[in-house]
Formats: sequence, C-alpha cells, structure tokens
Amino acid sequence: MSMRLRAFNLFFKTIHKPNLTPFSHPFASTALAHSTPPSFSDATPSTPLSHPSTLHVLQTLHRLHHLPVLALSFLNHLHRTGFPHTLSTYAAITKILAFWNLPRKLDSLFHDLITLSKHHRLPFHPLQLFETLFQDMDHHNLYLLRAFDGFVKTCVGLNMFDEAIDFLFQTRRRGIVPDVLTCNFLFNRLVEHGEVDKALAIYEQLKRFGFRPNCYTYTIVIKALCKKGDLMQPVCVFEEMERVGITPNSYCYAAYIEGLCNNHRSDLGYEVLQAFRKGNAPLEVYAYVAVVRGFCNEMKLDEARGVFDDMERQGVVPDVFVYSALIHGYCKGHNLLKALDLHDEMISRGLKSNCVIVSYILRCLGKIGMPLEVVDQFKELKESGMFLDGVVYNIVFDALCKLGKVEDAIVMSEDMKSKGVALDVKHYTTLINGYCLQGDLVNGFRVFKEMSDKGFKPDIVTYNVLATGLSRNGHACEALKLLDYMESQGVKPNTTTHKLIIEGLCSAGKVLEARAHFNSLEDKSVEIYSAMVNGYCEANLVKKSYEIFLKLSNQGNLANDASCFKLLTKLCLTGDTEKAVMLLERMLLSNVKPSIKMFSKVLSALCQAGDMESALSLFNSFVLRGFTPDVIMYTIMINGYCRMNCLQVAYDLLQDMKRRGIKPDVITYTVLLDGNLKANLRRCVSPRGKGKRTSSVSSTLRDMEQMEINPDVVCYTVLIDGHMKTNDFQEAISLFDKMIDSGLEPNTVTYTALVSGLCNKGHVEKAVILLNEMSSKGMTPDVHIISALKRGIIKARRVKFHN
Repeated sequence: MSMRLRAFNLFFKTIHKPNLTPFSHPFASTALAHSTPPSFSDATPSTPLSHPSTLHVLQTLHRLHHLPVLALSFLNHLHRTGFPHTLSTYAAITKILAFWNLPRKLDSLFHDLITLSKHHRLPFHPLQLFETLFQDMDHHNLYLLRAFDGFVKTCVGLNMFDEAIDFLFQTRRRGIVPDVLTCNFLFNRLVEHGEVDKALAIYEQLKRFGFRPNCYTYTIVIKALCKKGDLMQPVCVFEEMERVGITPNSYCYAAYIEGLCNNHRSDLGYEVLQAFRKGNAPLEVYAYVAVVRGFCNEMKLDEARGVFDDMERQGVVPDVFVYSALIHGYCKGHNLLKALDLHDEMISRGLKSNCVIVSYILRCLGKIGMPLEVVDQFKELKESGMFLDGVVYNIVFDALCKLGKVEDAIVMSEDMKSKGVALDVKHYTTLINGYCLQGDLVNGFRVFKEMSDKGFKPDIVTYNVLATGLSRNGHACEALKLLDYMESQGVKPNTTTHKLIIEGLCSAGKVLEARAHFNSLEDKSVEIYSAMVNGYCEANLVKKSYEIFLKLSNQGNLANDASCFKLLTKLCLTGDTEKAVMLLERMLLSNVKPSIKMFSKVLSALCQAGDMESALSLFNSFVLRGFTPDVIMYTIMINGYCRMNCLQVAYDLLQDMKRRGIKPDVITYTVLLDGNLKANLRRCVSPRGKGKRTSSVSSTLRDMEQMEINPDVVCYTVLIDGHMKTNDFQEAISLFDKMIDSGLEPNTVTYTALVSGLCNKGHVEKAVILLNEMSSKGMTPDVHIISALKRGIIKARRVKFHN
C-alpha cells in the first residue's frame, strides 16, 4: 500500500474513531496536550457524517506530521466542508509547515488567514496565532523564526507594509532578530513602491537592535539613497562596508552607477565606473548598460556610443541589453540608419533580437512618417517566427490607421488574438483613432461600445481621441456633450482634452465655437492659450493668433514652444517678418531660448524679402547672445547675399564659418556656385561685361575638393544649367557625363536644364536624344521641356528656311 493511500486511510479512521487516546509530542499545541477525549454524544445523530472535533483534527495533523502537503490538504478540505478552524488548528499546521521549511505553503496559509481576517471570517486576529506560537515554542526555535519570517514576507507581498513593520517590531520586543533575507525583501519592496524614507528609517532602527546587513542590504540602501536624490551618501555606505568587512559585489557597484544615471548624472556615473574599474572593482556588463541607457535618456548619443566602444576596448562583450539601450536612444533621436546598423551588428554577433528592440525601430519608422515601411517590416518579422507582443501590434495598428487601412487593422486584431496576445485599452483606442482620422465616427463609436461591453474601461486617452474626432469633424455640440459623459464615468477632462477640442474645432472652421469653449473655461492654463494660438493658425487667422500670443506674453507667460514655432512659421509665410522678429524677442525676454530652427525660419524670411540689413542684425544678435550659428543659418545668409549679388560678403561668411569650426556642406557650396554662375550670366548679357567671367566657380569647386565634399545631383544640375545658359555647352555635357560616372542619377530638373539649353541654341536632335533617354528611365517630360522643344523645332525650321 502506498504512503498516500495509508495516509488517507488514517485520515478516515481518525474521523470515525473519536475515542483515540491523546498523545504528547514536543510539536503538539497546549490545547491538544490538555484536552480530554470527547464522547460519541458530541456528534449529531441526524447527521450522516458530522464534522470532527478540534481534538480529532489536532490528532490527525499530528499523525500527518511527516506528510506536510497532505496535512495542509486535510486542513483545506475541512475548511471547504465548513469546519470552523480554531487558533489551535492553525497553530498546528503552521508548526508542521515551518518544521519542513515549506515557505510557499506557509505563504499560501498566511495569505488565506489575512484574507479571511479582512472579511471578518476568522475568529481571531492573525497576530494571535503568533502569540500562541510564542507560548508553545522556544523563542530561538528555528521553526518559529521561519514562521515569523514567512508572515512578514506574506504581508509585504500583499503590500501591507505597515502591518509587516508592526509585526517585525513586535517580534523584536520578544528578543527575536528578523532574518536578513526577510528584511531585505521588505526594504526592497518599500523602495520599489516609493517608500524610500520609511525603508531607510526602518533600516537604521533595526541596526540599533542588532540587525546585521549583508551585501544585498547595502545594495538596497544605495539604491534608496539614489532614488532620494542623495548622491553622495552612498560613498559613506561603501566606507561602512569596508569597516565591517563586507566586500561590495558587482551589483552593489552597479546600483550606485545606475542611481547616478537615473538622476541625470550619467557623466558622473561614467566617471565613477572608470574609477571603480581602475580600483579593480568587479564590474559586470550591467554597469555599462546603466551608463549607456543614462546617456541615451539624456539624448547624449555620442557619449553613449563612446561608452559602448570603451566597454569593447576593456574586453567586456556587449549583450542584448546594451544594444537595446543604444538602439532605443538612436530611435528616440530619429536616427534610423544608425539604429538599423547597430541592429544588424547585434545580429551578426549572434545575439537574437526581440519584440522590445523591434518595437523601438517600428515606432521610429512611424514617427518619421514611414507607416508603409512599418507594415512591411512587421510582415517580415512575423514570417521570421519572432514573438511579437501587444506593443508591436499596436504600433502596426497605428501605421495602418495612418494609411487609411483601419479594416486591415481590425483583421490583424483577430490574428493577434489567435496568437494568444490579448487586446487592451490601448489597442481599442488606436482603432478608434483610425476611424476618427477617416471621419468615420459611426464605426469609431461602435469600437468604443465594443470596448466597453468587453469590460475595458476607457481612459483619458480614449476620450481625448473621441473628443478630437468629434471636434475635427465639426461636431461641436457632441464634443462638449462628451465632456459631461466623461465626468459621469469618473474620468475628468484634463487640459489636453480642452486643448484638442479647441484646435479641432478651429481646424474644422468652427472658430467661433472654439473661442466660446475657450471663454467658458475658468482656469486657462498656458496650454489652453497655446491651443488657441494653434487653432487660429490652423484657421489661417494669423493676426488673431498673434493677439492671443501677445495677451499671454503681457501676463508674464509664454505660449509653449510648439505654438510659438507654429505662429512664427505662419508669420514668415505671410511675410510679416516684423512680428516674427518681435516674437523671438519676446521669447528671449521671457528667458526662453528659441531653437536654431526658429531663428533660421526668420532669417530665411528676411533674406527672401531682400532685407539683408535686418537679417544681418538678427544673425549678429544671435551670436552676441552666446548662440552658435549652424551650417543652415550660414547657408541661409550666404544665399541671401548671393541673391543680392553681394558675392564678396557671401565668401566672407564662408570664411567666418570655417574659422568657427563649422564645416560647409554641399548645399552651402551649391548656393555659392549658383550665385557665381548667375553673376557670370549677368556679365555675359551686359554690353560692358560681355565675355568677362570670374574664376570663382573653379576656385569654389577646388575648395569643395579640398574639404572632401562631393557634388550631389542638385549641385551638378546647378552647374550644368549655369554653363548651358552662358553657352558653355562642352563644359555642361562634360559635367553631365562626370555626374553619371560618379554614380549619380540625373533627375527631371537636370534633363530639363540640358534639353532647354540645347533647344534654345537649335540643337534639337541632341535634345531629342536626351528626351528619349529620359523617357526610357521612366521620367515624364514636364511642360517646360515640351515648351523648350517646341521652341527649338520652330527655331531650327526658321534657320533652315533662311538657308
């Protein structure tokens, strides 16, 4: 007969033999030791199988002492049949489980006790159980300590931190020092839940009671101090560890490095890493991961790459987490090419990609406006067999919705569910947004209803999507009704909600309704004013937008950066450069640093208007305020002076940018070449300057060569067009051939320049050859080429007729 079968037989015999003699055992409770055998009259005659008495249960538990799992099953069975367990029965099973060191079973038992106590279905408080154990057992009994530690861990696991702490100090008053592993579990969970001060206070108090931390304890303390922002105190912790003879391990060092990086001090984190390394401290790859991730979070991608290269020089092999952190950084910076190169390098080293890494790449593709590539990449990944989680699917849903293929996203959601990946609120919200983008509000609300029917509670993002959809489609009343409905569902509209409604109504031409909603808001934050600035810009009411901007500015506030940029762009487009300059000055007065892109916008507008005096004044003020112009700003200024035929000033600016260490690019040189070629053309047609040309084109090309800057298609096209217009056909054809030899493909503009030039001089046959070549490459001749060809044919006929 098997052990389990004998045990069950024993179980039934015990229930049906109530006159068994009580026994004495060092593990038996006092209740059992002092009990007397019950009589048969205890049972109710009308009940076929009455509950056994507490004494019988205690006796059975004693017999099952060597079968702890069965003992617990026996106890649970009685509970299910309605047996009223007492303090003594729970004490008995606790002793058995603690004796056999079954922490998971103890945790399950204590979890049930706490749950029953919360629902007032336990005839005693859980802490009374330990009072009983204190009475029955020696305070230094190993099994008792296991039970105490188990109860603390259960409370902590249920996030009942105050109860765990109270119990910890109650046991301490009885002379019991808690186990270091239990304390570490408590400290760590407190820190993870943001209770840093509480964790540190308990740590210090327990140390006064004789608690001895281990290396992991110190690691948690370092982590807690860093979370608190106290970045120097961990140094004292390392000193204390040295005093007590505990050697920090790699996790301990990494905790400090990560703490510095999480506080946006990745530079210091890297210095500390290097110092530890010089001291031969044990550093694992995770320390480098923390620094790389820190620099990426601060968008210091060059520094992150530097750490990556450094770890390789030190012989530390990058793992998938290092690659993941750096790829994530490049993707956040929209540097897709570097992200893809790094991903390829990772694969070539035998490391497997995963759904987290590919989600970074797919999201980057979506952000830079390549939704079709997102879908294509997803299909390839799916065919490769890689597990794709809900985050990846949601990115693809968003891409499909932007492509107007919401139905495809719906079909894909079914495929997703078949793969065992559940839909959540985010997925439904993306699908709703897809329908709203198409103006299909009926289906948008259908998905919203389906989501609610399936038990998903819409969040603020979902409601904001609906509010945007309604307002952008001109449904002002419905959008405002949605606000009331949100509140009735316990979701309060936030600033973003009102912002989206205002902007949406303006874009739908409902400016009066947007203004009315704006006026109805009592608390108008900067974001709300910014929304009105954006809204008026959307409705092309630039003057009103500027008025709102000024009103906010006069109150001592400023619209957000995005709104300022939007208004600035509109002012530049409408040629109102005076207000655009004023906007920049208001930003500077408010100690808000305008971006280089904003300065460049205004510079470009001034140069386009031919107001080089104001452009130079703005450029100089930019430099005087401590800003450094970039290659784009210099190129804008150079282009402006070239347009005004002030080539010497343009070349002076070129030399100035070189002195500042700013390398000109191919666009800068293209602008200069275009300016010189147009100057040559003016000389050719001028009676006084006929036949005179400058050597600036040649010197500029030599300068490009020295700077190792190769002409691109646009640059070659400018050169070809310039030489054709000055009747230098041979040089133009030579440049065309050189362009093709360098691997560049001429575009429609290049062919137009050549064909037009040839036709103007009557070389129609050569022009037709080029036109055929162009068509063979799939390029359609535009109206300019056709017009030039017609003029060339007519001109050739006239020449032939006169001959």
